[in-house]
Amino acid sequence: MKPADNPADPFKKALAEATKVLADEPDLSVSFTVDPPGMTADQMRLPQVSRRMTREEVVLARGTADAYAMQLKYHDEATAARYLPQGQMAREIYEAMETARCEAMGARAMPGTASNIDVKIATEAQRKGYSTITEAAEAPLATAAGYLIRHLATGRGLPAGAENVMNLWRDFIEGQCGETLEYLDDTLADQTAFAKFARQMIDDLGYGDQLGDDPDEFDENEQDEAAEEEEEDPDSTGSDEDESQEDAETDPERSQDPEQDAAQAQVSLDEMDDAEMGDESEMPEGDMPLDPPPPAPYSEADPDYTVYQTDFDEEIRAEDLAEPQELERLRSYLDQQLEPLKGAVSRLANKLQRRLQAQQNRAWEFDLEEGMLDAGRLARVVANPTTPLSFKIEKDTEFRDTCVTLLLDNSGSMRGRPISIAAICADVLARTLERCQVKVEILGFTTRAWKGGQSREAWLNESRPQTPGRLNDLRHIIYKSADAPWRRSRDNLGLMMKEGLLKENIDGEALEWAHRRMGCRPEARKILMVISDGAPVDDSTLSVNPANYLEKHLRDVIAMVEKRKQVELIAIGIGHDVTRYYERAVTITDVEQLAGAITEQLAALFDPDKRARARVMGMKRAS
Repeated sequence: MKPADNPADPFKKALAEATKVLADEPDLSVSFTVDPPGMTADQMRLPQVSRRMTREEVVLARGTADAYAMQLKYHDEATAARYLPQGQMAREIYEAMETARCEAMGARAMPGTASNIDVKIATEAQRKGYSTITEAAEAPLATAAGYLIRHLATGRGLPAGAENVMNLWRDFIEGQCGETLEYLDDTLADQTAFAKFARQMIDDLGYGDQLGDDPDEFDENEQDEAAEEEEEDPDSTGSDEDESQEDAETDPERSQDPEQDAAQAQVSLDEMDDAEMGDESEMPEGDMPLDPPPPAPYSEADPDYTVYQTDFDEEIRAEDLAEPQELERLRSYLDQQLEPLKGAVSRLANKLQRRLQAQQNRAWEFDLEEGMLDAGRLARVVANPTTPLSFKIEKDTEFRDTCVTLLLDNSGSMRGRPISIAAICADVLARTLERCQVKVEILGFTTRAWKGGQSREAWLNESRPQTPGRLNDLRHIIYKSADAPWRRSRDNLGLMMKEGLLKENIDGEALEWAHRRMGCRPEARKILMVISDGAPVDDSTLSVNPANYLEKHLRDVIAMVEKRKQVELIAIGIGHDVTRYYERAVTITDVEQLAGAITEQLAALFDPDKRARARVMGMKRAS
């Protein structure tokens, strides 16, 4: 081994290969980072292992790898999304139980993974101080429910801190869900059955109002409505038939990995020595934002708005958040989800294009002294040579020199059909406006983590200063820049289907970010359209600041944008009334109205009749 080599590299390579075997994912990309660990369908980030290779680093990396591998092996993203509850608490319980199910299935098939995952659970419990909690009200119910499912399914004890949290809630959970828990063993191996089991437990615990519609019943009604629409308009066609006929790709069914291969992978790791090698830790470069954070004051709209930490904020292109193959797969999944709306989408694109192009017809000013020679009036000069030549100039259309930015809320509450419809509408806008020679930009906003991420960890390590301001790591996503052609950005919209992408929403800073980007554009007219489903929400920020902290900032930013009048601002609320924030807004109660609302709003903006424009822009609810 060369002296310059990292002594931890052989271990990392062995762990990565073993993880691929356990997960039955040969194309899985495994990396080690100082950022919080995480996982997607084909990427996994594990805790960093330094050159020292301390025992704590090694066992934590192995435990995290095994936990994620079990989730990849036994978890189906589409099934989980189908039954995902709408409310925050119900969603947390559902996800904790599903994680516990995957880990329990792994423990049954490969007992060696159970002890490794125990180390991960113990580390997390210690970091969160679970062992010192004495009251059930201080312990997270969702976490306790997940611990209990894992304990009952495997029969194994839990690390001290985790067991403390479980015991604080155990009597309550078993008292409320006793009859339901009897079916745990029968549903554990079937994710669909377990999802229904989890929803029943959530109902037993008193959070049934957060479950939302029954997905099985909802899909039956949706199919009936789609059939009725096809009968009403069987001859509908679109201008993008080639694109609409793409075959939706589906993920191949994961085969069960032979236990012998998994055991060999486990043994290969057990033979690794944990001896300390070297004195220096190798730290990879962290994810840096594309642009440095702006100087103080952080917000142009409100100088009193503060941000505790900007080092972990991220402005990133969609293609940098997933590999091209994953983006292509997610786009296919999006197309598959929207198959029933294919005809409606094509009709919408054609309708919008016709309306815009009708307003784009050429208009001329005649009888001018300079410009382009008017050949149609040369006969007058021939008849009377003393008549001066006539020139004409083409009038500028109002929206040729225009840029439209679509700012999409990528918060967790947008999961499911709302984010799917938002994505396809962004697709329609990009294609249609590009044909009409209008620049369009598509942006998204969310956070990098739930409950504060690294910013909150830094705040906790610094003794929790009072009123720290925004306390989470922002993630601002560029799906399509204004100058990029739509064909190159098409797959990027599939990123919105990515598991784990949608988290918190801090609307004020996102709106200010989009406004700054538009201010740098050369177009004479700028239109910013916001699609959101409610007020800004970030649990980490709101738990240590005034309750209206983020809402006040959003109102201040909106007031600044409207006062400067450099950008025309409109908003569309999905299921929530956003007219209390935006002067020009439409609220829709059904996500399927979103496409029509966008069409009417955008067409009205380009309507030369100011009165007609005012009528549409004054709407407060989509019909």
